[in-house]
Amino acid sequence: MQNIYGTTVIGLRHNGISVLAGDGQVTMGEVVMKEHAKKLRRLYKEQVIAGFAGSVADAFALFEKFEAKLDEFRGNLLRASVELAKEWRTDKYLRRLEAMLIVASKDQLLIVSGNGDVIEPDGEVIAIGSGGNYALAAARGLIEHTDMSAEDIAVESLKIAAGICIHTNTNIQIEVLK
Repeated sequence: MQNIYGTTVIGLRHNGISVLAGDGQVTMGEVVMKEHAKKLRRLYKEQVIAGFAGSVADAFALFEKFEAKLDEFRGNLLRASVELAKEWRTDKYLRRLEAMLIVASKDQLLIVSGNGDVIEPDGEVIAIGSGGNYALAAARGLIEHTDMSAEDIAVESLKIAAGICIHTNTNIQIEVLK
């Protein structure tokens, strides 16, 4: 049996606004299984947004674990992310999960992975999934060379990634924290 995968998510902070955007495509191998998937969630009293790339079932399990960590640490994004990464890396069951998360608050942007990584970007843009590098490059260029809003940069970056990556489409969901 092949795993079902969700693909590209980008997160950025620009002009005091945090944005996550994800495409809607879910694939199994080379087959598009769903075109309008929702890969983003608002968590912890609407103060945190999270997005996933990777195995869909694994990502849902991680959302649940991450939300519990946010509650445990009263919305402290960094602490919840570090504790999730530690548990993810050391727990026999969780260690097998194949997904990555981007999490954001109004002030922080992080990637959390099963290798125990919690990565804060050098700049204000991060991306994950099969089209992540394309979206990341596009967003960096748009931030540097345009006056576009954070929301518009996120959407346009995903559209550019969708034009290159066959596992990314233009059915885009966006979540914003101001």
